[in-house]
Amino acid sequence: MPTPKTFLTYAEQVDLLRSRGLLIHDQAEAEHCLEHINYYRLSGYWYPLRQIGSITERRLDSFLPGSSFDQVLALYEFDLQLRTSVFEVLSAVELTFRALLGHELGRIAPLIHMDPSRLGPLARHRTSNEPSPEYNKWLNRYHHELSSSREIFVSHYKKYYDSQLPVWAAVEIMDFGSLTHLYRLAPDEVRENIAVHAQLNAAQLGSWMKSLNIVRNYAAHHARMFNRVYALKPRMPRVGQDASLDAARGVMNRCFGQLTMIQYLLRAFNLDGLNTLPTLLATYPHTIPAVPINHVGAPPAWNELDLWKVAANSILS
Repeated sequence: MPTPKTFLTYAEQVDLLRSRGLLIHDQAEAEHCLEHINYYRLSGYWYPLRQIGSITERRLDSFLPGSSFDQVLALYEFDLQLRTSVFEVLSAVELTFRALLGHELGRIAPLIHMDPSRLGPLARHRTSNEPSPEYNKWLNRYHHELSSSREIFVSHYKKYYDSQLPVWAAVEIMDFGSLTHLYRLAPDEVRENIAVHAQLNAAQLGSWMKSLNIVRNYAAHHARMFNRVYALKPRMPRVGQDASLDAARGVMNRCFGQLTMIQYLLRAFNLDGLNTLPTLLATYPHTIPAVPINHVGAPPAWNELDLWKVAANSILS
């Protein structure tokens, strides 16, 4: 059985980092930072500053020459602002998606979400009209959200309508994951009508929302985002439809690709906030040679792409 890690005080943690070659100019400030930001949270930001073994090609404990605690904090602060900005603008996208889904489903029937026979083919077994496992999974999640909701309008429906919320109200108690799931279960006509607003087709919008739900969860739960490799690669429009999407096509599993989806939807839905992410990305700490901006996935001259150059005036001001 491996020997458990030895507990280190904040001062000992600083000494350990310094012994591995990380430049630390202010002992007290470094200890203060480690007191408020967990050592292992910060380790994700100094990881790219560690040397790579010539034989194993794995990261070593020792740091690259010139690496400093200030550089680590610069990356951390950028990522902190990135999470805040992503959560802000993605919330606007989510609210629009939520409203459109409730409205388009409500056109068909107020309680369509409770009747899989009126939803799309994924809501039913292929060989019968019975609810599919996927629909039942969504329904269980919805019932949990309904029972735990403390919204005043939910109390009203529980009292007077036997908890039967019309779909335009039901969408307001669902989290982003449930909304995305319900979109997949919706009739094809509904999915296409919503996708038109996003200037995508239904399959593309569904995959984008699934990806962005993960991005939203990273932002909400304080996870590192800037140099993460994202597991899902969303479906893309054909080459030539949008030059900005084409430029990000090869990095859709990187942060820049995920941010490009948000920029695209902000523009398609005609939402405020198009300047937020470009302005934030322009603040990337460029003075760290070991971690250039391509760690975000941004291509050269990213700020000249139509989706990203909208913030030129605010960046220069």
